[in-house]
Amino acid sequence: MRVFVTGASGWIGSAVVPELIGAGHQVVGLARSDASAEALTAAGAEVVRGSLDDLDVLRAAAADSDGVIHLAFKHDVAFSGGFQSAAEADRRAVDVLTEALVGSDRPFVLASGLAGLKPGRVATEQDMPVIEGDSPVLIRAITAQAVLACAERGVRSSVVRLSPTCHGDGDNGFMTSLIGTAREKGVSGYPGDGANRWPAVHRLDAARLFRLAVEKAPAGTVLHGAAEEGVPLREIAEVIGRQLKLPTVSVGAEDLAGHFGWMSGFVGLDAPASNAATRALLDWDPTGPSLLADLEEGHYFRATEDSTV
Repeated sequence: MRVFVTGASGWIGSAVVPELIGAGHQVVGLARSDASAEALTAAGAEVVRGSLDDLDVLRAAAADSDGVIHLAFKHDVAFSGGFQSAAEADRRAVDVLTEALVGSDRPFVLASGLAGLKPGRVATEQDMPVIEGDSPVLIRAITAQAVLACAERGVRSSVVRLSPTCHGDGDNGFMTSLIGTAREKGVSGYPGDGANRWPAVHRLDAARLFRLAVEKAPAGTVLHGAAEEGVPLREIAEVIGRQLKLPTVSVGAEDLAGHFGWMSGFVGLDAPASNAATRALLDWDPTGPSLLADLEEGHYFRATEDSTV
């Protein structure tokens, strides 16, 4: 297959590209910078220059492909206070990409999220988010629903809901932020009793799932990129404390914002998720290290030490 990948040089995309090429596929990656283009070329992919705002470029690349994996999102804009703008740009890009595939039965795979899907209980692939209120986060949920609906328009569409932490050597997401907070505060904190759980998946296992999805996921399929159902936040904090030689402490609800900053809305989430249906449907068998084992490897702490020099 000739697969067009957005976000191809990003954290997950840079693992998806070699996964696809290793399976015999031809990859065309979207690159908005010279550095991204060089990385994709070195990985053996063809490069299309452009960004999520270049809708004509997206339309042409999707039309010229046998399938699309959409991983890109304006995270820099979203995390600097512009989540609404980033989510709206994403929806415009998704509409253009899927429209190019209508009536072709070609695959379109969207990266989405698991956090907050069914707080307090194990979420399954059959669960759908509640679409209500005016939170800009809901735009992404609505976009995912629109992608699934494309199955009725002749697109073999699927949505991969990723764990809030997609871990591995080089990760610069939630785990790195928690480690940075622990260094800054002098303690490794967890919310309340720390019993709330986050699902987790290793980056290479996630890449394999995206490859399987573009190859054979049926139209209208929801998949869970969660190798582990739920890792308690207290256990994560304990490993971080041990690695940094810092005490591990509970942080009360009234102090979460002051301690965790922008992460305060995430650290208290209890978001366990099942992957049973995904495993059965695609014969996906995660083999990467667990989140706690990955943290114990030490690379997260070397990376944060280097970044402070």
